Amino acid sequence: MDGNIELLNYIYQNSEMGKDTLTQLIKMTTDENFKNNLQSQLNEYNSIFNEADEKLKSNNKESKSIGTLTKVSTYISINFNTLINKTPSHMAEMLIQGSTMGIIDITKKIKEYKSQDQTILGLANKLLQFEQKNIDELKKFL
Repeated sequence: MDGNIELLNYIYQNSEMGKDTLTQLIKMTTDENFKNNLQSQLNEYNSIFNEADEKLKSNNKESKSIGTLTKVSTYISINFNTLINKTPSHMAEMLIQGSTMGIIDITKKIKEYKSQDQTILGLANKLLQFEQKNIDELKKFL
């Protein structure tokens, strides 16, 4: 498969996971300040998701969604981890851990696909910077 398409699909799936997770957590929190922060993150994930999808379509490729098993296991994991503790601090910690994994993964992808199309690498770097910003914002809720 073309490296550009592989990288775009990774960005698409990463942002899809972020969207799904935040949508689930927004429904759980009652803290308006925290909810507003999550909504802001969700909006940015939507933007990155849509941009990756558009670039895939412009290359006549279908986006590859994350698998059903991954979606279900993530949903269950979030519900389990928030069963007893739905505080903004606990949810922020969960999201920081997820964003940290995202930073590691996208950094590896950027290095792996460093010779690919610069606009696609730009989108990957946008995702990286966004994940780093999320961690800084979420630290306020710890």
